[in-house]
Amino acid sequence: MLATKLYAPTLREVPSDADVVSQQLMLRAGFMRKTANGLYSFLPLGWKSIKKIEAIVREEMDRASAQEIMMPILQPAEIWKESGRWNAYGAEMMRINDRHDNEFCLGPTHEEMITTLVKNEINSYRQLPVNLYQIQSKFRDERRPRYGLMRSREFIMKDAYSFDVDEAGLDESYKSMYDAYTRIFTRCGLTFRPVEADSGAIGGSGTHEFMAIAEAGEADIVYCTKCDYAANIEIGKPGIIKQDEEVLQELSVVDTPNASTIEAVAEMLNLPLHKTIKAVVFSIDGKVVLAIVRGDHEVNEVAVQHAVLGSVEPEMATSEELEKVGLTAGFISPVGLQQTDEFAIVVDESVMETYNVCGGANKKDAHYVNINPKRDFNVEDIIVAPIRLITKDDVCPKCGGALEHAKGIEVGQVFKLGTKYSEALQATFLDQNGRPNPMIMGCYGIGVSRTLAAAIEQYHDENGIIWPRSIAPFEAVIVPINAKDEALMSTSQTIYTALQNAGVDVLLDDRKDRAGVKFKDADLIGYPLRITVSKNTLENNEVEIQIRKSGEALPCAIDSVSDKVTELLQNL
Repeated sequence: MLATKLYAPTLREVPSDADVVSQQLMLRAGFMRKTANGLYSFLPLGWKSIKKIEAIVREEMDRASAQEIMMPILQPAEIWKESGRWNAYGAEMMRINDRHDNEFCLGPTHEEMITTLVKNEINSYRQLPVNLYQIQSKFRDERRPRYGLMRSREFIMKDAYSFDVDEAGLDESYKSMYDAYTRIFTRCGLTFRPVEADSGAIGGSGTHEFMAIAEAGEADIVYCTKCDYAANIEIGKPGIIKQDEEVLQELSVVDTPNASTIEAVAEMLNLPLHKTIKAVVFSIDGKVVLAIVRGDHEVNEVAVQHAVLGSVEPEMATSEELEKVGLTAGFISPVGLQQTDEFAIVVDESVMETYNVCGGANKKDAHYVNINPKRDFNVEDIIVAPIRLITKDDVCPKCGGALEHAKGIEVGQVFKLGTKYSEALQATFLDQNGRPNPMIMGCYGIGVSRTLAAAIEQYHDENGIIWPRSIAPFEAVIVPINAKDEALMSTSQTIYTALQNAGVDVLLDDRKDRAGVKFKDADLIGYPLRITVSKNTLENNEVEIQIRKSGEALPCAIDSVSDKVTELLQNL
């Protein structure tokens, strides 16, 4: 490709509404343009990298014996209602009606669609196992689209679905996809970790997220420094932190005017945070749920949802909901409260090991001191569960080693669905004895466009992108210092042809711009190698090859450029 033919409009200034590095650089380097909030058009450079990621995904999925299909983006509401997810999925599902007032959605995922498709074709155990995948756009009606491709309203995804006769078969399919994902993200050049995770609206019995480690990540993860344990912080297993047993003191009430946060109360009463308890109130499935953790801990919303067996994500309770169950915001504790059909109390395990702590007195401007949960809570009328987020003070639940905390960008996730969808949608097969059984399913997703963004978040500097060779839009760029100089252009053309013949994906920057402009664009776009042709290098029958990642510049004989570039790319 010649640069004069390439549509790649670059920007010198950072767009004012771009809030993460990947978004900024993809706009500046001419990889994409914003169409609307959360919607982007890919330009040739961006689409070229997307296609390279897709090629890696296809190669590894095919290697794992998965077969590619293509399903409709537009999905009928009936199959979602049949699975029970039409209402449970939430407001992020984009719902539309056609001219006949039939309900549809723009697919955020395709479990219902693939199950409906397969159940009409497979009826015998002899036809299983099977694994089908597709690469297409998905949609979600984000309340606040942000972070560019990392949280957009339309995104490119690879989703695969396995169907097996039993759990053992599902285990094999799951491992096959887990291993394929490990190869995919390794080939894409990412630094990543598979972590234990929550299955959320997809459902199922087990799941791992593949997290690209990056400061811009929207997820918090923990991983062990000694073993392979890693988990999303929402699924990390915190231990029970016990305090030294103290002499039980008498429960009493103290005035705490205008102290409606646990930090303010602790300061007013001169208490350490771990000697307080914190209340957070949610609304889940129409029920008000009071969650209690130590004052120095944070509530894990996912754990609270699981503790009360909720089917929808928790939302903060409204003032009306608090009033309905007799709670006073800022001054709440379980002391004297009882659960009802409309009100649940969930207390973290570590709270139950505390003694003489401070918590709300369930009336304005007052708190209890010397709460002893085993004595003062109605322990037979509350749910005790691990509902706090894991902290830096916790140890690995697998080996006892130290835990590190990091930010991660979710680029892939694998799920064990079991029979959640096959039972709901009546996808059955006949076994060896002629008896019908529900198919055992797995689901496996990769965010293709998110993978592109994650790579940039991991690999960039103040000058621009530093692409891993495998997904760079071009592997090398040839920069003649002066495109008006016939000798420089002739040599550049010779090198260009030789590299093309060697299978190198190369761009010749034949623009008549100043050398400084070409160099800035090369760094901004992030080509792994830059080959500079100048009068000074030609005097020695050489060119200069610069490695974008390290900045190292190497002289190279013109007749050796093809071999040297191939060698350097292999090392990258």
